[in-house]
Amino acid sequence: MTKKIIFDTDPGVDDTMALTFALRSPELEVVGVTSVFGNAAGPVTAQNALRLVELEGNGHIPVARGADQAIVLPALELGTEVHGEDGMGNTDPAPPKGKLADVHAAQFIVDTVLANPGEITLVPVGPLTNIALALRLEPKIAELVDEVILMGGAAYVPGNITPLAEANIYHDPHAAQMVFSADWKVTMVGLDVTHQIVMDNARFDKILAADNPAANLLRKIVPCYRNFFDQVYGIGGAVYTHDPSAVAYAIDPGLFEVRQAPIVLETEGRCMGKTIADEEHRWVDYRSTNICVGAQAEAVLDLIVGRLTK
Repeated sequence: MTKKIIFDTDPGVDDTMALTFALRSPELEVVGVTSVFGNAAGPVTAQNALRLVELEGNGHIPVARGADQAIVLPALELGTEVHGEDGMGNTDPAPPKGKLADVHAAQFIVDTVLANPGEITLVPVGPLTNIALALRLEPKIAELVDEVILMGGAAYVPGNITPLAEANIYHDPHAAQMVFSADWKVTMVGLDVTHQIVMDNARFDKILAADNPAANLLRKIVPCYRNFFDQVYGIGGAVYTHDPSAVAYAIDPGLFEVRQAPIVLETEGRCMGKTIADEEHRWVDYRSTNICVGAQAEAVLDLIVGRLTK
């Protein structure tokens, strides 16, 4: 059965890989794309999201622009050092042809969930601001969403933007706390697992050698991203497969190993953005999150490469 998803994103190089992966996967039906600040400024990520649905003939999918900043915090540093000022590796892409939906992303999420009760999976791969705003607009969507599969967090491993915090959660910890504490099914595809799923040079070369619009775009925008990873992590052109892993989970959860615990967020101080797994329920009594802690990495990578090269 096809899974209907709303893909919430801050494109972003790995977001580009993830969204094109999702759009090329018959197991998923992308019913909408919502944009959020994060890897670049809000106006930039919105235009990038529109470009990506148009890239391979999916311009009929609505794209709704969402939050330009966190719910509580002042604007923090964006991910432009990693993804370029344009979110597309500083390649200055041509403007999209279509227009954004005339509705805020949070309202789009609410309207779509209410119109499709029990059928929508939310797949946010950026800061969780739009998801939290949708909850604030209409709390009962927590009863009607099938699942939230998010890329973010680091429960049992170090962070990547601070020693403790993963970037998507750090950029809006208050929103993340709202999402993790709501009474709905949440799966966290965070650094605990994405640092185990490494896109090596051989697989990258296979993707970039393909002759299709997705590969042609990735060939232009990936060098900036790979250079950053090489400078910071010294892994020779390979990258951790963050956002595409959330899509892989949406397609086949059986490829992943999970542990269950409520997630508690630190929302201020040096520990801001830390996702704490309260396994013994000492601090909170709300619903446990599925925390991805392992994966059949080769199978996940083969799935991603297979879809992006077809």
